[in-house]
Amino acid sequence: MADQFVIPQFLDVESKIIGPITVRQFVVLMTAGLVIVIENRAFDFTLFLITAVPTFAIAIVISFLKVHGLPFHYFFLNFLQTFRRPSIRVWNKNKTDAEIKARMNQKEPPPPPPPYRKPPLSGSHLRDLSLVVNTGGVYIPDEAEK
Repeated sequence: MADQFVIPQFLDVESKIIGPITVRQFVVLMTAGLVIVIENRAFDFTLFLITAVPTFAIAIVISFLKVHGLPFHYFFLNFLQTFRRPSIRVWNKNKTDAEIKARMNQKEPPPPPPPYRKPPLSGSHLRDLSLVVNTGGVYIPDEAEK
């Protein structure tokens, strides 16, 4: 009889800590609360309201909004990545259909020329090069003197 294994399910469900609030949501809301307290201490009441309302709204959106079943911060990071470097390439067609058909009906292009190969070094030239290297450039071969 084959061994039976328990397969974990619900891997995408986050752990709840306080009622329906997950750890991620709790951390985001606590951070937003800390920022709002700092704004309250730093600004007068009018400026505090102007800064605290957007801070609270952003925290609520990041905490609770889901786009296509994913938390908002994943959606926002994917949006930024796609905006910076889109993966879909759009073909900008500059040639007409007639030019493309004419190009397709042409004969095969000629094969590329064979690669250039340097002739092998002769023994005397290798001897001269090794002497130049061994003497640190002091030795000058006869061919260079001419």
